[in-house]
Amino acid sequence: MNADTSGPQAGPHAGPHAVVVGGGITGLAAARRLLAAGARVTLVEAGGRLGGKLLAGEIAGAPVDLGAESLLARRPEAVALAEAVGLGDRLQTPGTTTASVWSRGRLVPMPKGHVMGVPGDAGAVAGLLSEEGLRRIGRDSELPPTEVGDDTAIGAYVAERMGREVVDRLVEPLLGGVYAGDAYRISMKASVPALFEAARRHPTLTGAVRAVQAAGAAVPADVAGAATGLGGAAFAGLAGGIGTLPGAVADAVRAAGGTVLTDTPATALLRAGTGWRVVTPGRTLDADAVVLAAPAPVAARLLGGHAPDAAALLAEIAYASMALVTLAFRRADLPDLPGSGFLVPPVDGHTIKASTFSSQKWRWVGEAAPELFVLRTSVGRHGEETWLHRDDEDLVAASLKDLGAATGLAARPVATTVTRWAGGLPQYPVGHLDRVARARTALAGLPGLRLAGAAYDGVGIPACVASAHRAADAVADEIIATSETGHPGAGHSS
Repeated sequence: MNADTSGPQAGPHAGPHAVVVGGGITGLAAARRLLAAGARVTLVEAGGRLGGKLLAGEIAGAPVDLGAESLLARRPEAVALAEAVGLGDRLQTPGTTTASVWSRGRLVPMPKGHVMGVPGDAGAVAGLLSEEGLRRIGRDSELPPTEVGDDTAIGAYVAERMGREVVDRLVEPLLGGVYAGDAYRISMKASVPALFEAARRHPTLTGAVRAVQAAGAAVPADVAGAATGLGGAAFAGLAGGIGTLPGAVADAVRAAGGTVLTDTPATALLRAGTGWRVVTPGRTLDADAVVLAAPAPVAARLLGGHAPDAAALLAEIAYASMALVTLAFRRADLPDLPGSGFLVPPVDGHTIKASTFSSQKWRWVGEAAPELFVLRTSVGRHGEETWLHRDDEDLVAASLKDLGAATGLAARPVATTVTRWAGGLPQYPVGHLDRVARARTALAGLPGLRLAGAAYDGVGIPACVASAHRAADAVADEIIATSETGHPGAGHSS
């Protein structure tokens, strides 16, 4: 086995060694946290770049995000991380939070007074729903209570209480922006936990929504151009793009003495005494602890020989693929486009599921290229991904067709780029949280090993950072304490 001498702190007197598998924002945040706790850290990333689904790029000379483009500002973890790595002065709230829904052939202003699309009364969604749909919401108060049990699909539950139109015209497009999934399968407990808990306490769904609103609860979501309707700054971005965050965190990791290796897939995970051995094609790393921050299928493969039950559970986690089509136009060629963009109900049968008007949503985009107008569309969701196999030209043409129908846009773009995210979004069906809990229970007998990432604890950037910190804190507590009494694997590699 090749010796690893890459860590600047490597040596017999170094602190305990932790290996992080995965160089997305979760893995980077975990590495930084472990270094702060006093561990020696090596991060291995299979691909040639860091950041996972966070990717900064450019189009026609204008800087843009080609992956996730905002973070939930009502949770503190991601904002705090950006500030800690020197990006605090680049945090921006959206230039506009006014969004629309493209429904039945027209753009309708995004309703307010709802929780992830579920209204507290029919008036909140007037203008978007039909008269029959509005009357159906009113019947929620006449229905006997619906048992939600240990979990339930949010689409099915809302449809039973308020009718399918609420789901199809609002809940579905909102959740589609978060999970690229099917609202009739997505777990309410996992996706909208505040509403799930309220629904267990209140006999009506409208009563549950009002309770969440009264409590000022923020519902996790990362939907381009849309807010929950609960008030406050729901989202934030970074001047230059959210995609610049991973590089800043990686720089902080290196500055603190950590080692970051790209093009270094973990091919095997072996038990080595009381520690672990991470095998890669070029080197083998002995570690006192390992944080698996790679996608669930990778974690399942690495765990198969140690915890087959956990590996089987992780292998069941499905992922959706999607594509982002980024388009740059001459600003003078465009009609007036409203707000930050629009969402698209899948029930209407269009190709795109959302469009973000980046030059209006983010001041830094407009300031960097004032003569251009940059926007993007998203295509694909779980189970409906055939479009992703089409050529880039087809995706651009389909996007332009839908944009024209929705907004009257007839101009030709001066530049286009298509970014495909294969297996980009883990799915949270009914029972997901229980599955994750059972997998973690199955791993409890393996000291110094933790899971972290979007597949387990939430798909938004703050949720990923929080997951990373919990995993890092847990293994740090184990290895720092044991190293003080002479842990036999502390601080060496082979």
